[in-house]
Amino acid sequence: MANTKNVSKAVVNRLPRYYRTLRELADQGIGRISSKELASQMDLTASQIRQDLSCFGGFGQQGYGYSVDKLIVELERILGVAGSQRAILLGVGNLGRALLRNFDFSYCGVRPIAAFDTAQTVVGSDFRGIHVHALQELEEYCERERPDIAVLCVPADKAMEMAQRLVKNGIRGIWNFSNVSMKEDVLGVPVQDVHFSDSLMTLCYRMKDTDPFDEINEIE
Repeated sequence: MANTKNVSKAVVNRLPRYYRTLRELADQGIGRISSKELASQMDLTASQIRQDLSCFGGFGQQGYGYSVDKLIVELERILGVAGSQRAILLGVGNLGRALLRNFDFSYCGVRPIAAFDTAQTVVGSDFRGIHVHALQELEEYCERERPDIAVLCVPADKAMEMAQRLVKNGIRGIWNFSNVSMKEDVLGVPVQDVHFSDSLMTLCYRMKDTDPFDEINEIE
């Protein structure tokens, strides 16, 4: 297998898109695809796809293309979702409850095993089989169950303190919804910050120079 330590962030960020697209193709019964065909599905170039995948080894065959099922398996291994990472969720407010109720963690190879909160109104509750524990039980739970990932849905002013507490108790990665950017070199574990505002502002940017009435006026 190729050395992946120097793979660019841009390539890594495209891997989930490859995985999602290939899963959709598999669901459609497509067993083989060329880099050109995959490129058209993803608005990339065939050359870009070949370069991206070559960072991790050779998966295609000249004149044949890629086996969709085999490439899915390889991407699961590369992304680290082939196994079942165990996750805990901190902060069972509106967002935390929505994630527990509606998000398909298993698609990403992650299995939620517990949630934690300070509010007595939710402590002791269950959301899709996930029990909400009192936050004071966190250390004992982590020592006993050894979860891998923490999903952070706490208020911004509590986020860094909670992240440090989690890392101290063995958490190896943080999915951060607190709207505060966290520095991995400070925490010492991988962090994926999720900023909904970034996505919405990107949409607004893409819309700002488009006016559907312009096309109507041109037709008239």
